[in-house]
Amino acid sequence: MQSNVIYLYDDRKDVTLTTYILQDSPELLNGKDRPAVIICPGGGYFNCSDREAEPIALKFASMGYHAFVLRYSTYCEGTGAFPDLSKPLTAKAHCQNPVPVREIGQAMLIVREHAREWMVDVDRIAICGFSAGAHNAAMYAANWHTDMISGHFGKEKELFRPAAAILGYMLSDYIYMKEAVKGASPMDQAFFAASNTAFLGEAESSDEVLAAVSPARNVTEHMPPVFLWATAEDELVPVQHSIRMAHALADKKIPFELHIFEKGPHGLALSDQSSAESLSQVYPDAAKWADLAGEWLKQRFALPLPD
Repeated sequence: MQSNVIYLYDDRKDVTLTTYILQDSPELLNGKDRPAVIICPGGGYFNCSDREAEPIALKFASMGYHAFVLRYSTYCEGTGAFPDLSKPLTAKAHCQNPVPVREIGQAMLIVREHAREWMVDVDRIAICGFSAGAHNAAMYAANWHTDMISGHFGKEKELFRPAAAILGYMLSDYIYMKEAVKGASPMDQAFFAASNTAFLGEAESSDEVLAAVSPARNVTEHMPPVFLWATAEDELVPVQHSIRMAHALADKKIPFELHIFEKGPHGLALSDQSSAESLSQVYPDAAKWADLAGEWLKQRFALPLPD
């Protein structure tokens, strides 16, 4: 496997694309291109979780796909720190919308630029995300063809088209979240106020602003097929977000698959020991999501094996 870290900015070390490129062999694909998955870890737009980075990449690599982990711009600038939620955050321009979603566009261009060298099938590049990373990936899936992405880079729209999206315990509707948070614990309320400041520059935004950054409210015919999964016990990002996204996809007749597991908290990643820091993050039933996603992805990304 070829693993390298690519910096998206010359003057910053926090925004990176880490490659997990499978080596070719006459005993494997023997010169044929492989599909790929670009992974966006979660972290509330404060940071990018390690638990939702390399373990996820290695899982997709085990399925035969090249994998890339994008550590997009976050409030704490890749330090792994967490802001003090006991006081209001000061807004930082470098991580505010639409910077994080445009960085997925940068990652897509980098993968395409090196496609021949890395043997990537450019027509089969999926995006995958978790929590805030799932929101970022869904924002990209909904907007890749618009001025927000392709228009910003001034390049042909098709260069940015994702072939599929895999979204774990996503936040899909900020307007719904604004109402849901009113009944949440003080800690959760502080978390979302801070997360909003990190992502939007303010703790409270107008419904117009919130609607524009709600993927479930912006699904069009340009959306790729989507795999959704979540847990019913998630208290931080309620399962209704995944259900609302599924409803929006159904309305637009976008192919999708939805799996809701009964048990498990927010942020399970692979939900097994490979991505856990304690047994509280190991739920064998929820861990089935990865193999289910693999089977779903195989319908679109099956490797070009001879008979």
